[in-house]
Amino acid sequence: MSTRTTQSPMRRGHGPSMGIGMAEKTMNFKGSSKRLLGRLRPHRLTLILVLALTVVAVVLSVIAPRVLGAAVDEIYDGVIGRRSVDFDEVGRILAIVVGLYVVAAVAQLVQGFLLAKVVQRTVQRLRDDVEAKVNRLPLAYLDGQPRGEMLSRVTNDIDNVGQSMQQSISQLLFNGLTVIGVVVMMVSISWWLTIVAVLAVPVVMVVTAKVMKKSQGLFVQQWQHTGELNAQIEETFSAHDLVKVFGRGPQVQATFRAKNDELTNVSWRAQFVSGLVMPIMMFVGNLQYVIVCVLGGVQVANGGMSLGQVTAFIQYSRQFTQPITQLASMVNLLQSGVASAERVFEVLDAPEEPADAAGRLSPARGKVTFEDVSFSYGEEPLIEHLDLEVEPGQTVAIVGPTGAGKTTLVNLLMRFYDIDSGRITLDGRDIRDVPRTDLRSRIGMVLQDTWLFHGTIGENIAYGNPNATEADVLEAAQATFVDRFVHSLPDGYDTVVDEDGTNVSTGERQLITIARAFVADPALLILDEATSSVDTRTEVLVQHAMAALRANRTSFVIAHRLSTIRDADVILVMDRGRIVETGDHERLLALGGVYSDLYASQFEGVAT
Repeated sequence: MSTRTTQSPMRRGHGPSMGIGMAEKTMNFKGSSKRLLGRLRPHRLTLILVLALTVVAVVLSVIAPRVLGAAVDEIYDGVIGRRSVDFDEVGRILAIVVGLYVVAAVAQLVQGFLLAKVVQRTVQRLRDDVEAKVNRLPLAYLDGQPRGEMLSRVTNDIDNVGQSMQQSISQLLFNGLTVIGVVVMMVSISWWLTIVAVLAVPVVMVVTAKVMKKSQGLFVQQWQHTGELNAQIEETFSAHDLVKVFGRGPQVQATFRAKNDELTNVSWRAQFVSGLVMPIMMFVGNLQYVIVCVLGGVQVANGGMSLGQVTAFIQYSRQFTQPITQLASMVNLLQSGVASAERVFEVLDAPEEPADAAGRLSPARGKVTFEDVSFSYGEEPLIEHLDLEVEPGQTVAIVGPTGAGKTTLVNLLMRFYDIDSGRITLDGRDIRDVPRTDLRSRIGMVLQDTWLFHGTIGENIAYGNPNATEADVLEAAQATFVDRFVHSLPDGYDTVVDEDGTNVSTGERQLITIARAFVADPALLILDEATSSVDTRTEVLVQHAMAALRANRTSFVIAHRLSTIRDADVILVMDRGRIVETGDHERLLALGGVYSDLYASQFEGVAT
């Protein structure tokens, strides 16, 4: 193994979180709405049927008042003309009206069923797209996002999109067509009364435009504050024990109240401003109703219109203002839904990892080479011109102070991040020339932070290999000493691990993660501070388990406890992104350099 680095000043303590956030911006209502509606395109045939059913419901609904007006005329003429009323005719007309309303209701019911199905399928596909997108996003992007904020986008925002689409599309179709149908019927009765009735339209348009302009930004802020509050809650609940230990409950509550107050204030303002449309429209509608009634009464007195026609026209005028009022009141619903859709689209539009190369990686022997590798987080350089060669089967320990670049080195090998220049090869093959999944399938990883999924211990071990049999799981468990404690649990390997893994100890969780890597049978192994959180007795078991896991495998071991890597074939001492020393344990101690100082600081006292 050989190493070479160039001297270069480096900063310490720079990690992957680069503050990659989604900048606040004004909502593009038109563009985002168009894009959201475009996602309905696969269901266009069903939507055509929905539109046809809506037309049927609207036509029947607007015809019914005109037919009912004939019944009014029949009764009025009979009373005024001092003749008997033909109640058979009135009954027949009323039966027709009831039939029209029943058929309209059935059509609207079927329309609602079909539309609900379309919207839910669209939202389902949106969730699928976001899930697939998250798996294609680079780690740097996810590192720069608070988990609560991302969760809010893929849960709350998508749910809000679905609810908004469900309500707004149905109302837009029905009320929009109702306005058209009612205008046609009013014109057929009296064109000049129609002009009086539609004078409310310009008022509605002006008021709606002003309200939308004011409330657009408020709804964007509302969902941004929702994401921030979710991030704060997720962070606090995840570290609830630390909050208790350090007595930070009052401060956490104060932070929550402040963020909750911000969300409440902006939500109240958004809902209030957008809600101004409804009372204004009700006032305009009532004013129009009074005017139509007065003018219609004058027409009946002058003989210009029959009472049935005026009655029908008054009903139409109410039908005209009601859908307009409902459409205007949907401003807040539309803007809220589009604001959420825009936040989801920001995730879908985020830059993805570069496309994988074609081809497959041949069975790996485990030779790893870094050739003139440079890497930086953003504009801050961390590793520059690094050369490193690791032979198959070697155990390479990487030590150094925090921020030296130890974890970055293995992140580059795993292609969690791509290097800026140079190349990394596995058995002579550039790792950028093979698919990431193929590369990572050859690498096993055990981290300092143990992560167990909600499931049985057996399922958690088998997670490392989807094709693992029960015998494979048992063999891995025995090799890594999981079998020694699992029989003391109530259900053995079928014991269900809590979501946070609290029903097994820290050391037991670590052994399970080692067994998970064992069952994967990787060619390369990465152990990142795998024993830093366990006691001395458990550390012995973990050491034996890792020794079994490292057998005949190229291994990279990152460790702060230098006692755990004495048997490493080669120890790399990193500082500020450079390899400053290399050799085995005895040779590095004899050098009396950085490694010797680190070793002395752990066993002889605190280094200054």
